Amino acid sequence: MSYYASDSFIENDSEPESKINFATKLAFGTGDLGTAITSMILISYLSPFLTDVAGLNPILAGRTQLVGKIWDAVNDPMVGFASDRTQSKEGRRYPWMIWGAIPFGVFFFLQWIVPDLNQWGLFWYYTIISILFNAFYTIVNLPYTALTAELTEDYNERTSLNSFRFAFSIGGSIVALVIALILSGIFPNNSNQQYMFLGGICALLSIIPLYLCVWGTKKQAQRIAKQNANLEKPVSLSFGEQIKIVLHNRPFLFVLGIYLCSWMAVQLTASIIPYFVSNWMRLEKIHVTLVLLAVQGTAMVMLFFWSSISQRIGKKAVYFLGTIFWIIAQIGLFFLQPGQVGLMYALAVIAGLGISVAYLIPWSMLPDVIELDELRTGQRREGVFYSFVVFVQKICLGIAISVVLQRLGTAGYIKPTLDVPLPIQPDSVLEVIRVSIGPLPAIVLVAGLILAYFYPITREKHAQMLLELRERRIRKRNANV
Repeated sequence: MSYYASDSFIENDSEPESKINFATKLAFGTGDLGTAITSMILISYLSPFLTDVAGLNPILAGRTQLVGKIWDAVNDPMVGFASDRTQSKEGRRYPWMIWGAIPFGVFFFLQWIVPDLNQWGLFWYYTIISILFNAFYTIVNLPYTALTAELTEDYNERTSLNSFRFAFSIGGSIVALVIALILSGIFPNNSNQQYMFLGGICALLSIIPLYLCVWGTKKQAQRIAKQNANLEKPVSLSFGEQIKIVLHNRPFLFVLGIYLCSWMAVQLTASIIPYFVSNWMRLEKIHVTLVLLAVQGTAMVMLFFWSSISQRIGKKAVYFLGTIFWIIAQIGLFFLQPGQVGLMYALAVIAGLGISVAYLIPWSMLPDVIELDELRTGQRREGVFYSFVVFVQKICLGIAISVVLQRLGTAGYIKPTLDVPLPIQPDSVLEVIRVSIGPLPAIVLVAGLILAYFYPITREKHAQMLLELRERRIRKRNANV
């Protein structure tokens, strides 16, 4: 059967069932608001908080983040596997979000307290809190991300759904940065209080949206689950067998690589920006927040533009366009000189053009490879696929950020003080900062482009997959009558 015929069949047969109303999309988007707020604050401010406010040695600061990320990665497959097997009147994903929301906010706040302890005491305090926070982050966020494939099967609707998700995600990042900007003005000479209030306010703002998401999307999830009853059946394979199948899903490995490259570049850049702006550009800390706002604001504006373009030219082409802009920005930052403040902000805007596709495209590809797995195995395993993506991402990012911080410590990083808020760093420290913001992310992004070029699932192939899945489900329903 031709792909054209497949597209026609899907449009005529499934369009009324697959379309999601605006209110549901809005509710789904709110689910990423709280985790986006916490993620933005952590990636942008946790490293300088640990080194400059808590007074933790950069090498120990890198290790505590590495331990937290490794545990965070380890618990992802466990939560994904468990949520796939969960059976309740609330569905597979919602109980995790409901019960995990409050501890998620509490442990986020506790990361911004500075206890009166020595270096190793501080190390173990922040390590334990990081482990607990990351565990509850997984508990609420992984089931949420797995909802994408359970709310619709439509190729373009998934991109639209993720547009709403990441609009709230970027919006949450902007809200977090604005709060940080306001607090820096209220407590200009007290970083300890600034970070403590930042943690408390953002903790409260991170809890409520999760409950709004559950309330606003449950009806749509139940409708799709009833339409395809096999979606709610717990998986029957062992965890090891499921991982084996995941690793044999070739398109999934491409999506995994694309996602990993994109987000490694995002988080490496975000984590080094505070050091770059302060120590290389010799600017006050307020510019750190303003640069991040320029990036995130541009990404938010471009998100729906890229979503619209994706429906015309496809996901791969959009990823290529955005990432090329992004690489130009990263290389530009490497060559940027102190005093070129206007150019710095221009490059931040250009980077935002590309970062928006990192939010949108890999997550829009992932449900497609889940359906390929269903076509091959007859089972739905969203939790395992989503958890494996995050598992690999967190291991690699934990290592990357730890290495950067440890290199800063080894190079002789000088901690700011009240008397010397902008100390002159050794050339070795400045070299680490420049390489971490320029060549390193650019190389990773080029690797992502290569993987995207070979990604095999096109819109037409996805339509054919959906047709075969629908025909199988119709046969099953008829057989059960």
